[in-house]
Amino acid sequence: AVHGARKMEDYGRFLALLVSALLVGFVSVIFSLVWVFHYREGLSWDGGPREFNWHPVLVITGFVFIQGIAIIVYRLPWTWKCSKLLMKFIHAGLNTIAMILGIVSMVAVFEYHNARNIPNMYSLHSWIGLTAVVFYSLQLFLGFAVFLLPFAPVPLRAALMPIHVYSGLTIFATVIATALMGITEKLIFSLKNPAYSASPPEATFVNCLGLLLVIFGALILWMASRSHWKRPPEENAKVLRPIGGTPEGAEAESTMTGGSNADKPDLRINSEAARKQNLKLDEAGQRSTM
Repeated sequence: AVHGARKMEDYGRFLALLVSALLVGFVSVIFSLVWVFHYREGLSWDGGPREFNWHPVLVITGFVFIQGIAIIVYRLPWTWKCSKLLMKFIHAGLNTIAMILGIVSMVAVFEYHNARNIPNMYSLHSWIGLTAVVFYSLQLFLGFAVFLLPFAPVPLRAALMPIHVYSGLTIFATVIATALMGITEKLIFSLKNPAYSASPPEATFVNCLGLLLVIFGALILWMASRSHWKRPPEENAKVLRPIGGTPEGAEAESTMTGGSNADKPDLRINSEAARKQNLKLDEAGQRSTM
């Protein structure tokens, strides 16, 4: 009874954190739109300041909010009865959308700078931002190749999973830090009369946006780092099954019907070992993130 109560309590805590994260992330997107439409002339694609405004909106919407959802999508308990392959496609799809929005946001910046003869890639914000996009793209490509397609050997998946998880969370935290640098840099360059140091309404509003991004990132990282909220391994024992194939160990088990009675105990042992290996590897991969 105590164990069940603890599980219910943990579920309630997870649900509260999830709702809080979604609310904070959504409000962050709304804040970015209010910023560019109320204080920064709106959005367009004409090489002017309004084209630059796509940059913060798309970064916050895609690179922060959607990426954060992609990180915790495996943790949603009502998806645990869905196939692991389906959840992989959802995870990869969300990350692909985030990457596309991130790339478009960078195109907007480069076109604006080139139209205004502003140098590119001179600030620390731009250096880290481009690095995050490159590593995010590499992370997504390797995620497709190793964990989504059925061709990678199981030992390779097991070896790369901790790296995949760590790099995904690191990129997410780096993106939020880069976004904070970017909005601060934009305020310093744009606010002249009154200056940023005078704390005009726009500065206060955008500072609040930065706080929302920090809170959103903290909530996502907390949920992603709690081991007792990961997808239960017993729900996906067939996670390592190739598309259209049979689970590892099942093929060995099926050969028992055509072998001699003397070979059956060894085949059963091999099948059981393969099944335990699948569960162990799946346990290691519950917190995967692109």
